[in-house]
Amino acid sequence: MSAKFGPAGNSESFSAKYKSTVQAPGYLEAMGLDHYEYQCGRGVKVSDKLASDLKNKAREHNISLSLHAPYFISLSSIEEEKRENSIKYILQSCDAASRMGAERIVIHSGSCAKISREEALELAKDTLTRARKAAVEQGYEHIVFCPETMGKVNQLGNLTEVLELCRLDESFIPCIDFGHLNAREFGYIKGKTEYEKMLDEVENMIGSDRLKIFHSHFSKIMFTNPGGEKKHLTFEDNQGFGPDYEPLMEIVAKKKLSPVFICESAGTQDIDALAMKKSYLGFLQNGG
Repeated sequence: MSAKFGPAGNSESFSAKYKSTVQAPGYLEAMGLDHYEYQCGRGVKVSDKLASDLKNKAREHNISLSLHAPYFISLSSIEEEKRENSIKYILQSCDAASRMGAERIVIHSGSCAKISREEALELAKDTLTRARKAAVEQGYEHIVFCPETMGKVNQLGNLTEVLELCRLDESFIPCIDFGHLNAREFGYIKGKTEYEKMLDEVENMIGSDRLKIFHSHFSKIMFTNPGGEKKHLTFEDNQGFGPDYEPLMEIVAKKKLSPVFICESAGTQDIDALAMKKSYLGFLQNGG
């Protein structure tokens, strides 16, 4: 099994030619990509027709699917109502993902601006545990939860915190956003050493089986100190910001891992996803 690559939502070049997301799987297959992440960042509004059509087209064109749950989910909110609403949004995401045949949903963890990181993590653990219980009860046991590493310093979601959330349930898989991790640590990722350290932490905390199939977001992200993430860039116009994807592709090929890489470049996410895939295949052909 090989790594898969695809865009987050629709790129500028896709939107210039096509009107419907249903056309994305055929477009991506023709490009040589394998995956599509449907965006519900601003709310889950997926009609039965769209879900059914996208499911059928994805199967026809051998494109696997995932879904990004709403951005306003906050597992760690100190307000109980916001946490209850977050569970509701996760269940809505499970429903939409199930209808379109998506296997994974990506979930933001929330903020810890007003409380300690330890308190925020405990709240997030409780919310996510309750969300998983409700999802299983409603028949969504097959949907994989992917808590995401976050890019701003005051957000819950460094790598260790996300892995702690994944330890709640053996079905949870981390969404490791390397651009976010680089931004929240002000350019930490310099090359293979840092990537290897991160992947070793994943294996040590949740095991080699889940390391092999982790979910990932990747883009070059502008950051500020002390805030962290400011905005997503493109590979071509990166303004000197990283991280570089090539060292990571080399490690993934060498270790024979099979993650899903979702590119979140600003408008060129399909082109940049393909650049990552070509790099990965090059290392794979050369034995890693």
